[in-house]
Amino acid sequence: MSFGQGGPSWGPGDSQRNNANGGDGRWQAPGGQAPGGQTPGGTPDWAALADESAARGKRKKLLLVGGGVLATAVVGALVAAVVVAAGNGSDTAGKNLPSPEALPSKSSEALPSFTPKAPAPPPDPKDFISSSKKDTAPLGAATLFPGATIAVGDHTYKKAATHRTTACSSVTQGALGSVLVNNGCGQVIRATFSKGGIAVTIGVAVFDTEAQAQKAMKQSAGGVASLNGAGVPTFCRNGSVCRRTANAYGRYAYFTVGGFTSGKNVTQSDADVFTAGDDVAEFTFRQIVARGQAQASAAATAPAS
Repeated sequence: MSFGQGGPSWGPGDSQRNNANGGDGRWQAPGGQAPGGQTPGGTPDWAALADESAARGKRKKLLLVGGGVLATAVVGALVAAVVVAAGNGSDTAGKNLPSPEALPSKSSEALPSFTPKAPAPPPDPKDFISSSKKDTAPLGAATLFPGATIAVGDHTYKKAATHRTTACSSVTQGALGSVLVNNGCGQVIRATFSKGGIAVTIGVAVFDTEAQAQKAMKQSAGGVASLNGAGVPTFCRNGSVCRRTANAYGRYAYFTVGGFTSGKNVTQSDADVFTAGDDVAEFTFRQIVARGQAQASAAATAPAS
């Protein structure tokens, strides 16, 4: 073969068989180099081998970097998916939890059973002074009228004589005696109080029930007899005109008689006599009420029997 202007019959990048030149039929790269970085004479082309090794290492590094980036992206996507699933309020978030029947109970012991019971209402103080069965506290002139004086508002009265009797009719005037007896009077307790020439006697008639006391008060006529002594002379006797009152509370009916210690008749204009009688009656009423309150309080705090 002659080398002329035509040159080789292949272009750059082509290969040819060397069978025509007596070769062994293997592929041969242009420039006479054999595959695998060897020269035609079989000597390794060390420079080519080094370049090829460097190229392979670069490709491997690129593959590793690319794989790491891909793995990071996958992990990030999974984390984002978990966060979204946890925050989107999905009804399936707890579907794999055990059912309530499978959860362990705090205690297998049965709870105590009881029937709620409302507390008893506090005792009514009036109940204790409306019946002799409940009104069992000591009773006498010293318990109803303690002390040497009594005070009602800004008025003060000195206590004079006191008296107690079970002969109810013996300490009355007019028809009151029979009224007390007919309604079952058990006793009458009297006390006299005085101030500035005016004296008032109060008589407390005691019955077994409130109904008896109310009936006696409504049927009353005449009045309680005045009680002199302890510095107070006889008053409201021998036809003197005096002021009388009648009241009842609980099983107690109480009556007053008031006037001048001089024996002077009382008129409608004698306001001091009216005031004195009202004050003594008011004090007695408060004492009866306090008696009921004391017994009700004691009953409320007493241990259950």
